[in-house]
Parts: sequence; C-alpha cells; structure tokens
Amino acid sequence: MGKKMTKSEAYKKVPSTESMPPHQNLDEINGSLACRKPYHRNGSLNNNPEGKEALADRNLDHVNLKKRVGLLSGVCLIVGTMIGSGIFISPKGVLAGTGSVGLSLMVWVGCGIISLFGALSYAELGTMITKSGAEYAYLHEAFGPFHKTLGPIPAFLFAWTSVLILKPALFGVVSMSFALYTTEPFFECGPPETLVKIVSILCLLLVSAINCYSVNMATKVQNFFTAAKLIAIAVITIGGFVYMGKGEIEEISTGFEDTIQSPSLIALAFYDGLWAYDGWNNLNYITEEIQNPRRNLPLAIMIGIPLVTVCYLFTNLSYLTVMTRAELLQSTAVAATWGDRVLGVAAVFIPISVALSTFGAANGSCFTGGRLTFVAAREGHLPQVLSYVHLKKFTPLPSLLVSTFLAGLMVLMGDIFALIDFFSFTAWMFYGSTMAALLVLRYTMKDVERPYKVPIILPVSVLCVSIYLVIAPIINDPRIEFLYAFVFVISGLVFYVPFVVMKKSLPYTDTVTKFIQLILWCAPSKYESEYVGD
Repeated sequence: MGKKMTKSEAYKKVPSTESMPPHQNLDEINGSLACRKPYHRNGSLNNNPEGKEALADRNLDHVNLKKRVGLLSGVCLIVGTMIGSGIFISPKGVLAGTGSVGLSLMVWVGCGIISLFGALSYAELGTMITKSGAEYAYLHEAFGPFHKTLGPIPAFLFAWTSVLILKPALFGVVSMSFALYTTEPFFECGPPETLVKIVSILCLLLVSAINCYSVNMATKVQNFFTAAKLIAIAVITIGGFVYMGKGEIEEISTGFEDTIQSPSLIALAFYDGLWAYDGWNNLNYITEEIQNPRRNLPLAIMIGIPLVTVCYLFTNLSYLTVMTRAELLQSTAVAATWGDRVLGVAAVFIPISVALSTFGAANGSCFTGGRLTFVAAREGHLPQVLSYVHLKKFTPLPSLLVSTFLAGLMVLMGDIFALIDFFSFTAWMFYGSTMAALLVLRYTMKDVERPYKVPIILPVSVLCVSIYLVIAPIINDPRIEFLYAFVFVISGLVFYVPFVVMKKSLPYTDTVTKFIQLILWCAPSKYESEYVGD
C-alpha cells in the first residue's frame, strides 16, 4: 500500500489560487466580502437554505460543488438516463439486425451484461480517482504522467469530442424524442419538422433552467421522472404477461428461426441495443457530488443496471407477444403501436409516458454533460470560465449554458438517427480507451488503495467489445461518415497545441471572463478531495 499523506500535504497538491488574474478574486466581484455581509440581488442570502449554506461555506478564493447526490438519486440518475427513448425506438434495429426473436432477446441481455461490466470497471476507477468527469478524469490520470505534452492528449481529445459532439448530440436527440412523442398525437400524418424543433428547443431550455437553478431540484426532477418511466415499463410488462396468459405466444415460440449470420449486422444490432443502454457511465460524471462515493457509486451501479436489463427484457417480450416481427419492424413507434393494440382508448398513456421518460433522460443528460465541461475547463483544457460555480446555487452555471447552446445547435442542424449513429461510433472509441486506462493504472498505480476492484476479465472483455463495435460496421459498410468522425476527433490537436501546450489565449479573454463572472455571479473552483492522499 502507498504511504498515506496528511490532510495538509494532500491539499498542497491542489494548484494555488495566488496566480489567478485579479478579476478572479471574489472581493472584486462582490465588493469586500471579507469585510461585509454578502448580499444577493434578490435579497439577503439568509432568506433561503442554499443562501445560508453559501454564507457558512464560502471561501474567498474559490467555490466548489456540494455533495447532494445520495444512493437513491444515484440509482435514479442511472436508470433515468438509460431508460429514455431507446427502448421505444431501438427494438426495430435490434430485431432487424438479428432476424429472430431468440437472438434479439439474447442481444438485449448481452447489452445489459456489457453495460454492467463497463459500469463496474468505471466503479473501480471512480472509487480510486474521486474526481468528476468520468472518462476524461481517468484518461488524464492514466496517460497524463507519461509525458508532459503527449500524455494529456487522450483526455483532451475526449473532452474536445464529447463537449462539442457527444454530449450535445445525446441531449439534443433525447429532446427531439420528447418533442416527437409530445406532438405526434395531434397530427395524423406526423408533426411538422419545424414544430418538433421548436418543442425540442423549449425542452432544452426548461431542463437547463432547472439544472442551473438548483442541484436539489434537478435531482428531485430526476427521481420523479424515473419513477414515472418505471410505472410505464411496468404497464407494458403486465400487458405482455396478460397476453401470454391468453396463449398469445406464437411469435415468441419461433425461437431462433431466420437468424441472420452476418457478424457485422449483429454488431449493428448491438449498436441499437447499446443506444438504449447508454447512460450506464453517467454517475461517474458527478463523483465529486456523490455522498460517500466509495460506497454509493458501485452500489448504485449494482442496483440500477440489472434493474434496467430486466425492464428491457420484459418490455421486448411484451412487444413480441402483442405484435409479429413484421409488424414490429414496420412500426414507426413501437410503443405506440403496442398501446393501440392493448390499451385501446387508454392508448394515450403511451405517448405521455414516453414524453415523461425522455424528459427525465434529458434532465440527466444535462446534469452530467455540464459536469464534463466543468471538469475539463478546471484542468485547463477548455476556457477557465467554464469551470466557474454560481456563488449561491453551487451549480456549474457557465458550463451548463454552453452545453445547452450546443445541444440547441444539434437540434436545429442534425437528423436524429444520424446523430445516434455518430454518437455510438465515437463513444465506443472512448469507452475502449477508458478500459485501457484501467489496465494501465493497474500497473502504474498498483499500490494505491482500491475500495472496489473488479476481476481483470471485465475491463478486458469490454475493451474487446469496444474494438469489435468500432471495426465491424466499418468493414461491413465503409461509409464516409466514419472517416469524418475520426478526422473530427484528431482535429482537436489543432487547438491543443496553441491553447494547452503553448498556453496562448484569445484577445480580451480576461475582459470577457470578468464580464461573465459579473453577469452570472460565479467564481473559480478547484478540486479538493475528501480523502487524504487522493
């Protein structure tokens, strides 16, 4: 085991704030806070609980995010972000890629196992490296020490790709799914594209406002909508069992008939299935805000992901009990078709449930996506102002606003299914890289305490799956989009060299930063581990 550090020695690892530009001093923002009682534009900070916390915990050099996510909220974040629109859209892709009922159900279970293996591997990383940011933090910790200039590149490229493409695409796609299911009941031939985009933007703005206003409110919203979507899944499951009880098992009894033999097509089926499971790593993005993360992080994963797997398996069994394979493949909204068959006049329950489900997933995407931007900026890989925290609400306000803006651009410019394809391809490149980072840390940090440790076969398996999911579709269908994705990832180096390595900055950066601080009432932050030696 490594030598334990004292608390004072551990805090010396945190960069000093003495070198901060003058505009980053809180005294200049609010006057002399050290000499007078802080005042908020809407009245005294003592008028609300969060304000009292601000007065009690305020540090004149920095402001940090607070630990407000417990075990229940952690489980709801995992379940709520995994169960979004995927289970209501993706069953077609999984069945089309497998050809048979039996193999399609195996793919759904297999996707759950892959997600669980990946999440448990992330639990080892998250309990050892208690920083927020998930892949970014782990890639930075694993490869950064190897070389001052080259070591941080994997983490930077992940931040570059995720902040500009992956996270906004996910946030935007889920908001578009919300808009589609919200407006579809009012149009027999489908809602106009313009209306869908307008509702999507309104969804983004509402979710962003909730997350900017309060972490407590965001977690309560997440908990409520997770409960709502679990009720919807339960209704679909019970309906399927009722039909099974009536003897409607013709389609399920076909088993593995008409199974497709192409490995690349099966890989695409896994893509569709894993899109429904995406979100298994989201809790690692907020590790610094989890209460007792060394216990609650792995425990929330062990509860959340098996629960989602069971929900998905029963939901697909229900679909295939009520519909034939041909009907499922022809349906543009599988859950809605199921509702028309089973619920009759109460079928409106389905689009309402899907809308609630996607709204909850959008809330979780916003919550976690903003934290990635926040952490990357704190490490100097993005503009420093994006790591600032609101003085009263303790939310990463600038990073949340930027994430919402980029998601809005995705909604206005992109097609939902193209975004899904692009997201899946680039995301698994970085999932595999993170598994490699875990293997590297097993060697370079072998003496560091690991409160939770997985068998080595788990990250190795996920690494192999990641490589397969990246390569197989390219070999089967070498589309130009794959090349565009790779070029975009590498293009981040054009910005890495001048702005990170050479420490260059754009003109008037300090002026803009000071203006943003004044307008948003935010201040610098820094990482402070609650564990001695981290």
